[in-house]
Amino acid sequence: MDALLELLQKEGRLTASQMADRLGKSEAEIESMMSELREKGAILGFHAVIDPEHLGESPVSALIEVKLTPERDGGFDRMARRIAKFDQVSSCYLMSGGYDLAVIVEGDDLREVARFVSEKLSTLDGVISTATHFQLKVYKQSGFLASDTSEDERLPVTP
Repeated sequence: MDALLELLQKEGRLTASQMADRLGKSEAEIESMMSELREKGAILGFHAVIDPEHLGESPVSALIEVKLTPERDGGFDRMARRIAKFDQVSSCYLMSGGYDLAVIVEGDDLREVARFVSEKLSTLDGVISTATHFQLKVYKQSGFLASDTSEDERLPVTP
């Protein structure tokens, strides 16, 4: 199963037949394993890793540190689930260290992200504080290196 999951993470567009060839299994075995992984909830979904710069788009992404007041008998779970349900939130993680949640938010511009933080996130009962860090440049995303044309644009050095 681990080899299949690793292959899916690196090359999720392969067909069951192609995965079977690479892993030395039958197509039926791969389909059965995939079905089992989906039923167990180990596979949450599939997505393409997109570089918006190549599409001429410039969406804004921010990591927001959130400090919460833990709830009796629930800790941070109920608040984390509530925050994760917002459409602007692409990821939400419980963290160790100086803050409780790391929330990844996406928007069309800085104002949209700022409005989300000030009007929705920070006004929730139980949210003590937030700190917003805007993403400036992507070097690697979901295991894929972002293409960088600046390397190709350098002039050769000659003696």
